[in-house]
Formats: sequence, C-alpha cells, structure tokens
Amino acid sequence: MLQQTGTAKMSNYRWTICALLFFATTVNYLDRQVLSLLAPDLSKEFGWSNSDYANITAVFQFVYAISMLFAGRIIDKLGTKAGFSWAIIIWSIGAILHAYAISIGTVTSNLLTIIGIGAVPVSIAGFMIARAVLAFGEAGNFPAAIKATAEYFPKKERSLATGIFNSGSNIGAILAPLTVPWMASKWGWESAFIIIGAIGFIWLLFWRFYYQIPQKQKRLSAAEKEYIESDKEDEPVVAIVTEDAPKVSWYKLLGYKQTWSFIVGKLLTDGVWWFFLFWLPKYLEAQYGMVKTDIMLPLAVLYSMTMFGSIGGGWFPMYFIKKGYNPYDGRMKAMLLIALFPLVVLLAQPLGGDSYWIPVILIGIGASAHQAWSANIFTTVSDMFPKKAIASVVGIGGMAGGLGGVAISKIGGSVFDHYEKLGHVQTGYTIMFAFCAIAYLLAWVIMKSLVPKYAPIKL
Repeated sequence: MLQQTGTAKMSNYRWTICALLFFATTVNYLDRQVLSLLAPDLSKEFGWSNSDYANITAVFQFVYAISMLFAGRIIDKLGTKAGFSWAIIIWSIGAILHAYAISIGTVTSNLLTIIGIGAVPVSIAGFMIARAVLAFGEAGNFPAAIKATAEYFPKKERSLATGIFNSGSNIGAILAPLTVPWMASKWGWESAFIIIGAIGFIWLLFWRFYYQIPQKQKRLSAAEKEYIESDKEDEPVVAIVTEDAPKVSWYKLLGYKQTWSFIVGKLLTDGVWWFFLFWLPKYLEAQYGMVKTDIMLPLAVLYSMTMFGSIGGGWFPMYFIKKGYNPYDGRMKAMLLIALFPLVVLLAQPLGGDSYWIPVILIGIGASAHQAWSANIFTTVSDMFPKKAIASVVGIGGMAGGLGGVAISKIGGSVFDHYEKLGHVQTGYTIMFAFCAIAYLLAWVIMKSLVPKYAPIKL
C-alpha cells in the first residue's frame, strides 16, 4: 500500500514493524496467562492456598520488575533487533519450563534441604523457577517495542502505533482462555505450556528477517523515511538518535520529575492489570464455581472488550492534538477522561448477584480503560525523552509497575485467605476491586502535579 506525499510515493513499511510488535505482545501475554487459567485446577492438584498462588505470581512480578530496570539498559546497548531477539528466546524457554516444573522443583527442593535453607514444596519451587525465567525474558518486550515505535513513527502517530501493538496483549488474553483450558483437558496441563511457549520461536524468524533500524532499512521509501523523521527537529536531543550514542545514567534520569511521573503512573496502575490477569479465573471459581472450560467464554468476552480500549486509547489524544494541544498536554487530557472509566468496577460486587455477566462486563470496562491508559502513559516517555533514553526510562517505570504488581498480588492472596476462613470471600474481592477502581485517578493527579505542562528533557 502506498500513500501520495507531494510528488513522491510513500511506503507504509512502518506499519509492518507495528504488526511485528503486535504479534510479539500477543505471544508475550499468551505465555504469561497460561498459569492463571490453569490455577484453579493446579491449586487443587498440588494443594495451593491463595497465598501459595500469590507467592508464585509474585515471583514473576518481582523478577519482571527488577529485570525491567536492566532490560531497558540492555535494549539500549544491544539495539532493538538483537535485544528483542534475546528477550523472546529467553521467555519462550521459560514458558516451556513450566511443563517440567515438578522435576525442576524436586531438584531445587533437595538442594535447598542439603544446604540447610529448608525444603520448599516441590510444585511451588518448580513453578517459581519457571516463572522467574519467563519474567526475565518478558521484561524485554515493552522497552524494545516502545523503542522500535520511537524509531519508526513520528510523535503524532506514536500513541496510535503503541495502542495497536499494545492491543496484542488483549488478543493474547482472548486467545489464552479459548485454547489453554481445551489443550489442558485434551492433552494434560503440561501440553499447554509447551505448545504456547513454542510459538515465540516462530515469531523470531519473522523479526530477524524484517526488522532493521530505519537508517539501514532498505524496504523504506525515501518519502517514508523523511516522514518518520519529520519531527526530528523537535526531539529533545537530536544528537542521541543512533545505536552507538552515549548512554544516559540512571542517576541522571532519576533526577527528572518526568521520570518520577512515569514511575508513579506505572506503580499505581500496572498492578491492576496484573490482578485482573492472574486472579480473574480464581475469582470466577470462588464466586460462581466456574472451572476449566467454563471460564472460556466470559474471559474471552472480557478481554475482547479491552481491544477497544487499547486502540481507542491510542487514537483519543489525537483528537486533542488536532485541536491545537501539544502531544503531552493532549495525552494528559485524554488520560484524565480515561481514568474515570475504571470507577464502574466499584459496582462489580454489589450488582453481581447470581449472574457473572454483570461483573464480567464491568471489570471488562475497567480492563479496557487500563489498556487505553497504558497506550498513553508509555507514549509520555517518548514525548519528553530523547530516543536513546526511552528504553531506560521505560525500564525504570516498568520496574515500578512490577513492584506494584507484587504488592497487589501479595495483598490480594492474604486478603482472600483471611476472608475465605471467615466464609466471606466476596468481601475480599470487594476490597481489591475498590483499589482497582480508584488507582487511575490517583495516579493522574500525582503525575499532573509532578509535570503540569509539556517539559521535554534537555540533556
């Protein structure tokens, strides 16, 4: 497909790159969601409490958080092509390792006993190690994807491109409940981890063949390359645009309020998405007695709703930008309106009753709003930071988001165990849903306080 730009024809190869990022994010979320879909059955098979399951998910989130800090740095050092390649190799191996969690756990538990640390239940130890490897690899996805978007898209298109590739997380979340329970019931739970994990290696072949930085990309027309660089003069630091440019230290980046704005936004809101992703299957089991293939349709419907949030959220700021707002101010105005939608999650429990569809729809609206928020909060980084610092800042914020996920998972597990003993499991979910509802407004207020107006970094 070609666009006419003046007298020259412009290719649209940048959207091929966006498609690759979309499919990588789809695979990313397929791999991470397999465990949550099998959690009700695995909990019964291995005798896990809510706190045990929370500990397993917290390992993923903690390793993901720490790895995000270094992933951005590694992506900046290796470059987008090589960095993304290594990320998907590692996380695909980690996904497959879940199938061998019992063997891994047996070895690990015996070693811990020998060195005197004390035995860890075999199943818990094995899944923790597999989750750690998965998390280490998956941490590279968003820093690499945001960096690739900054390389291939002018600022006015970045939120849309981010929204499109980020919607891959929704597709992954939709496909997982439609396939994983069926595979587990047909061939055993191990098969789901192996089959889903192997998909990443297929994507890797396409990435290695099609991706190259724009300066070296022969498939780009001269007109499209010029279009991609059309706002280059507006970049905060025009010198920092090549793979071998000097890096910016974490210490220096942490000295900017713009960095802390992103950190706070991720810390308070990422955990909400983690909570929905990891705990909704257990919620449907605890509240409505739904297990195995019963959860396929409601979860598929819920995550289908998030597609609208991801793509619509990417488009929404363009409405304000076309009205004359600069990209950052237009994005923040859009994010304020987006932050209002999760408030409907407050009604999930009061209106739920005997029908699971009402909470599913209300939580779906909240999850959709998260994806709209996510498409925009990522892009605030490329609005204000030079290209060579983007992956590092995204990594710092991703670490904060991961730590927020650890907190909400651990707190959730303890709250659910407490109220389950009292026979009021619904109360536990009411408490957790309340935080999920207000987190975005709280984050927006703090972000706006830290960076009231557009303030690009001048290094």
